[in-house]
Amino acid sequence: MTDNPAARHYSEQQAGSLTTGDQLLLPDGERTAEIQHVDFEPDDFGTPAVVLANLTGGGTLRIAAGSTVKILDTTFRVITVQGTTLQDTTPDAVTQLPVAAQPPAEQPQHTGEAEAAPAAPAVVVPPLPAIPPAASGPSAEELARIPAPQGTPEAVVEAAAEAHPDAVGVLLLADKLAKGINFKSGSCLKDLSDLAHELFITLKDPDGALTVADLLNVLPFDGNPGRWTSVEASLALSSFICRQDRQEERAEVYEKLLRTPENQETDPFKARMNAKVRQRSLNEPNLYDKEIFRSIDNSNHEAEREWRLLRLESLLFLRAHGGSETIGVGELQRRISNELEAVRA
Repeated sequence: MTDNPAARHYSEQQAGSLTTGDQLLLPDGERTAEIQHVDFEPDDFGTPAVVLANLTGGGTLRIAAGSTVKILDTTFRVITVQGTTLQDTTPDAVTQLPVAAQPPAEQPQHTGEAEAAPAAPAVVVPPLPAIPPAASGPSAEELARIPAPQGTPEAVVEAAAEAHPDAVGVLLLADKLAKGINFKSGSCLKDLSDLAHELFITLKDPDGALTVADLLNVLPFDGNPGRWTSVEASLALSSFICRQDRQEERAEVYEKLLRTPENQETDPFKARMNAKVRQRSLNEPNLYDKEIFRSIDNSNHEAEREWRLLRLESLLFLRAHGGSETIGVGELQRRISNELEAVRA
């Protein structure tokens, strides 16, 4: 009884479903190699486009994300017994041998009638990929924890400016927004987010910052990443302020709103790839270390502060996600405190 390599059975699947340990059929169509690690390379819009299959024996295969590849089906064995090829679809199953190969005590009694033809081998169907859970945004009861604005959005901005008549940064942003707040405008959303950050970071006014931020926090994700970036920054800031003020339940609402767009993809393949790319961005955030050190070396304090503000936004975003696999919540709290102290100096 020997393995028959030429008759190995392969199953087809999308490249994005490859995992560590899979035996991938190489492009020559003859050899297989075990996958040691799978990475994803996004396109310029951040969508996973290329699968990087790192092989155990060395080397990396670049595969288009939507391609169909073949992997060795380890649940389907082909063996040869006395010149007869048999198929065993389960590793632990008892192989059914031909009558001549069975022990005498197990051979059936011949009755002279024609023997029935052997049953066709079972068809091996690869398991379907797990379907991601449906998006679970905050309920109406949870959303009620976010206070409604007092007056129009323009009135909220005007009140923030009146509370800080000597703050040049606040006055400049308020003047731009006084002409009318258009929530379809990306630049308008950016100004509101900047105003909320200015109130909290520079002026140490968490209540005023939350009031302005809540104008953005209740906006739904409209599929435009550019506009959502400002809402995302506002939600992360609001979550941190509420955590600092022991408003844990309200902070959880902001964090749910922040994560809702991440689970809206219903296609299992795309959802799985998006999750891997997102986890990598959380594990390897851009904290602008090179830019900050370069500004320090050049004694450019203004540039250093601007880069530190960007680093602070990244840290707040991580904190709203509960940390990552590389940076825990405790470490994030320490780093955020350090950055706040640095930019407020």
